[in-house]
Amino acid sequence: MRVNENCVGCGQCTAFCNFDAIEVRGKATMTSACVDCGTCIAYCPVKAIEA
Repeated sequence: MRVNENCVGCGQCTAFCNFDAIEVRGKATMTSACVDCGTCIAYCPVKAIEA
């Protein structure tokens, strides 16, 4: 998964990540725990997460 420039740092994606693989420090970033499941994509309100 990749976070694009649309990210506003709302953190909504973190609530739905089953692997605690998203950190938000200003904007979201994926950690090495990300398994590319794609669940976060559906919950991003600004479509900032891409496969």
